[in-house]
This record gives sequence, structure tokens and C-alpha cells, in this order.
Amino acid sequence: MDTHFGLANVWHQGDIVTRAVAVLLLGMSLASWIVILIKALDIVRYKKMARRAEGFWHSEDFATGLSKLGKDPSNPFLRLAEEGREATAHHRNTKAHLHDSLDISDWITRALRNSIDASSARMQSGLAILASVGSTAPFVGLFGTVWGIYHALVAIGMSGQSTIDKVAGPIGEALIMTALGLAVAIPAVLGYNALVRGNKYVLNKLNSFAHEMHAYFVTGARVQSGQSATIVAMKKGS
Repeated sequence: MDTHFGLANVWHQGDIVTRAVAVLLLGMSLASWIVILIKALDIVRYKKMARRAEGFWHSEDFATGLSKLGKDPSNPFLRLAEEGREATAHHRNTKAHLHDSLDISDWITRALRNSIDASSARMQSGLAILASVGSTAPFVGLFGTVWGIYHALVAIGMSGQSTIDKVAGPIGEALIMTALGLAVAIPAVLGYNALVRGNKYVLNKLNSFAHEMHAYFVTGARVQSGQSATIVAMKKGS
């Protein structure tokens, strides 16, 4: 007797629940890979922006520094510099009695922190999908396996044939669902961890840039930390 095994046979012989589990796992896999690819490209782009941010401090004036950061509105370093500039201008144009309630350092700190929080939220968007897929896909596959084994045993019992060759095939096919669940979950978990590390690197660079930007707006110079703190003023245009 010709017996066929494999994914195609699981699909053809499975009921609506088995097929629904397979489609769900396929959708989870596609969603996780789309998120991984998009967010990985974003991190590569953000790292290039972080390298360009160092050139900001070698500019003749603030406007020239902004041009070195580029014109991409999604650049978190550009948004940080613009938010700091706008916060400084707003504070200087505010009536004197409001200055007594919040000094310029606190005001700029709040503006820069809000900008960093917004950038962090954008970088972390989509990671919840990977976390959900990584934690639930194995159980979805296990559910498909349990359901497939149940129906396989029922079919074997009704046929009255319980030899090993009759049992191994259907149960082995049911176990494929568990393997599919793991195949979906493992890339999602690895991708999540890699993206979190990449986001931490970018956020560290962004926080360092914010610290230097805060010093520039408050004191007019960039603070470089080392064994002894030094202050480096931005060049003035001729």
C-alpha cells in the first residue's frame, strides 16, 4: 500500500483545527520576520546617524552642525538638537516670573528627556510582536500536535490496526506541528534579543549626545568626560 507522509499529507489529512494551527504559525512566522528585517534596517540606519553625530561638534556653528546631521525627520539626533534649541529659545522668551519656577537647565533636561523617550518608543515598536511570537509559538505547535495525535489514535482505534507501522506515521506527522512551533519561535527570540542589544547601543549614543547637548545649551560648550572633565566650545563662524 502506498503511504505518503510529510507536511503535504498533514495538510490534506488534517481537519479544520490542524489547518488553522498551521496557518496561524505561518502568519506568526511572517510577522516576526517582517519585524526583524524592518527593525534591523532601522538599527543599521540609526548607527550611521550616531557616527555622523560626532561631526556635529566639529562644525563652525549650530546651523552647520544641524546640516551635518542630515535632513531625515526620523533622525533621533537631529530631533534632539532641534528640541533643545526650541526649548532654549522658548525659555529665553518666557516672562521673568516663570523663570523662577523652572530654571533653564531643568527646562532643557525635560525637553531632551521627552525627545529621548519618544525615540525610544519608536525604536521599541514591534518588539512586542517578537516577544509574543517567541513565547506562544511553541505552545501553538504543541496544541496542534496534541490535536493531531488525538485524531490519529481515534482513526487507528476505529481501523483496528495498531501495528507500529500504522501508529508511527500518523503520530510522527502530528509531531511536525511541534517542530513548526519551535521553528517559528526560535528566530523570533533570537531576533528580539539582537534588536534589544542594537536599540541599547543607539540609546546609549543618544543619551551621550543629549548630555553634551544639554551642556552646550546651558553653558555654551560641550563637556567631554574623561579622567578630568574638559569643556570644548563649538567653533564660531567667521
